[in-house]
Amino acid sequence: MHIHILGVCGTFMGGIALLARAAGHRVTGCDANVYPPMSTQLTEQGIDLTDGYDADQLALNPDLFVIGNTIKRGNPLLEAVLDRNLPYVSGPQWLAENILRGRWVLGVAGTHGKTTTTSILAWILEEAGLNPSFLVGGVPQGFGVSARLTDSPFFVIEADEYDTAFCDKRSKFVHYRPRTMVLNNLEFDHADIFADLAAIETQFHHLVRTLPSNGLIVTNAKEAALTRVLERGCWTPVAQFNGEPGWQAEATNAEGGFTVTQNSITVGCVAQFELAGDHNRANALAALVAARHAGVPVAVGLKALESFKGVRRRLEIRGVVRGVTVIDDFAHHPTAIRVTLEGLRQRVGATPRILAVLEPRSNTMKLGVMKAQLPESLAQADMVFCYANQLGWDPAEALAPLGTKAGTFNNLDELVISIAATAEHGDQILVMSNGSFGGIHTKLLEALQG
Repeated sequence: MHIHILGVCGTFMGGIALLARAAGHRVTGCDANVYPPMSTQLTEQGIDLTDGYDADQLALNPDLFVIGNTIKRGNPLLEAVLDRNLPYVSGPQWLAENILRGRWVLGVAGTHGKTTTTSILAWILEEAGLNPSFLVGGVPQGFGVSARLTDSPFFVIEADEYDTAFCDKRSKFVHYRPRTMVLNNLEFDHADIFADLAAIETQFHHLVRTLPSNGLIVTNAKEAALTRVLERGCWTPVAQFNGEPGWQAEATNAEGGFTVTQNSITVGCVAQFELAGDHNRANALAALVAARHAGVPVAVGLKALESFKGVRRRLEIRGVVRGVTVIDDFAHHPTAIRVTLEGLRQRVGATPRILAVLEPRSNTMKLGVMKAQLPESLAQADMVFCYANQLGWDPAEALAPLGTKAGTFNNLDELVISIAATAEHGDQILVMSNGSFGGIHTKLLEALQG
């Protein structure tokens, strides 16, 4: 079958493309925003990309159009598909019907940490010899791809609460029918599609309703919103982490090592762990408990954590020039920004300066819904540089509580020049954006070199 994917360079839809190709389909796709690492992955896998959404792509004559959730009514190719009554389906529905059916699905949901936790879970199953298939919203370093299809019964998936498609406004994750489900955390986000936190909780409730009685929900005991979700109805056993009774992790050394307890009884320890911060220990703990449900002994899971190498764009070091380190991270929600800064501070210690570079690019941030939370989320940074391009609110006003340590810029080149001129030996430049940020990482490294 020939499948043509609209919005193919998004992390999820790009993963769909890789899975479809691995399943034996001919796959082509189109997108208007092409940037690594997804574009590189697709090209390497031999998937032909078309720039833009011109209706002339109907001439490719695919058997099926798979529509990404970024595609809106008014898109010329989508309108042509509808006008001609051509077969189409959403990405999550295609995945559920063609790949996930009959498999043991392990899903990871939550406002933050989905990509990291999903990657850790897939890695634990891999190290345990279970050879899992997976679909992650990023690129795990140990695998080098965001999606993989194997003959294993286990499929690990990042379960996103964002809507499915223009024709299906349910959250993506209701399609996946998981047996094992991690609920990492739950805060308000995606202000472009959800009115409030209660609306997102309802979608999580719908997800919980799909889990079988022989499944397992691994939930964060510290999250009141998740407690409310489960109180609305739960028909599946629950394992808690980050609370008593339940599973907990306590840091033990400067190499990221930690001890794991269940109901206050020590069950093992991790000698070293690549990822910094309390939030990443929680991510690892959730993955460990989920893997245990799939039959992985705790000792095997703990050993696997020691060899996990992280995920691209999650505190990923892009280069070091003249003693200045440039780091890339996907953080874009205030909570994610805060814990990312805290994690970096734990990694580098108290002395090095952290220069935080922020692009408020997500739909929620562009709307300014959480602008008041930004100063507190950036408190760990020694200096803050904000790219204010095409925002509907004034970031200088929002960041005013930070005083002189914060600056805003409307021009990318001027932003790069200012950062490079400010940086000193030992500084950590932390770039945070959920997009390509105009290739700022390369520009910074070049400017520092110059």
